[in-house]
Amino acid sequence: MQQQAADALLATQTALSQASALAVQYSFSVLGAVILLVLGWALAGFASRWAYEGLSRVHGIDETLARFFTNVLRYALLILVFITVLGQFGVQTASIIAALGAAGLAIGLALQGTLQNIAAGIMLLILRPFRVGEYIETSSVAGTVREIGLFATELRTADGLYRLAPNSTLWNTPITNFSREATRRNELKIKVEDDIDQSMETLMDLAKADSRVLKSPEPSVFIDGLGDGAIFVTLRYWAKTGDWWTVSRDMAKRVKLAFDENNPAALPDAPNAAPAKTSNGRSAAEKPALRQ
Repeated sequence: MQQQAADALLATQTALSQASALAVQYSFSVLGAVILLVLGWALAGFASRWAYEGLSRVHGIDETLARFFTNVLRYALLILVFITVLGQFGVQTASIIAALGAAGLAIGLALQGTLQNIAAGIMLLILRPFRVGEYIETSSVAGTVREIGLFATELRTADGLYRLAPNSTLWNTPITNFSREATRRNELKIKVEDDIDQSMETLMDLAKADSRVLKSPEPSVFIDGLGDGAIFVTLRYWAKTGDWWTVSRDMAKRVKLAFDENNPAALPDAPNAAPAKTSNGRSAAEKPALRQ
């Protein structure tokens, strides 16, 4: 009986000794893990702020793009800290990294379309084919840019509608930006049946009389084609992009009135030569006034 009691006491002492050793060992591991978490969290925050400030100073880097890159850096550092903390407890980090890689591949395949939009959004923000407030047109969408995001771009159409275009759609198609250049050319074609010189002189006088028509490049008038008993004459002039729409309308009206009064045989044939059609069925000349 005494022997059993002694054995029980010895086993209890051994268990307490082993528990104390484990407590000391894991207490240091827990303490090290807490320190690593605190330092890693602080380091990730500092690195993300430093990267954001550095990217903000780079010319051409958009606010959205700067925040995206800094968030990627921050979460990458936090994942690295988490894996390091697990290593403090004897966890095999190689298997965790492999599992994360496999999960990332599966997520990438599942979100392939979304990732294409993100990649396209990054390229649009870097190359800047258009900016907020500019009027653009593609084969599938047209409107004034309201916001450029990582996934999609918001536009306002000419008739006041809201339109959301995926970035991959905008990136994979030619884009016409009606607001990017400071000046824009317009052509006005009329049909003349007689007195060609007088008609050409009248067109030139109308262009020079409008202060919104630029002096350089200077306007020009030339014969653009021959028809059955008539000659087509074209007036070509340049105006500021913000004035182009109103100038083209005013010029067409003045030409019509001038030729109705002086030469009824000369009738406007094509106020805007070869107008390009938009996705709404409107011509390029029917765009609203654009910002410079």
